[in-house]
Amino acid sequence: MSIISWIILGLLAGAIAKFLLPGRDPGGFIGTTLIGIAGAFIGGWISARWLDHPINKSFDSATFAAAIGGSLVLLIAYRILFGNSRD
Repeated sequence: MSIISWIILGLLAGAIAKFLLPGRDPGGFIGTTLIGIAGAFIGGWISARWLDHPINKSFDSATFAAAIGGSLVLLIAYRILFGNSRD
């Protein structure tokens, strides 16, 4: 998959992660979007490296689930580290 497709996957994964984990984020929409993109990269890397599911030429459900999982983990970590900065 190309970088552009990972960015698109990250945007979708970030939106779904935000939907699954509602509330105020310290970074707002831009921060959540960047976390989604980074989560897609990290989730895809973890899936290929340790879960023995290589990255295919197209999106599949396992790649999409890994991207959402990576986005959720990063979003939770971001809220723990920087959650009180907008109070």
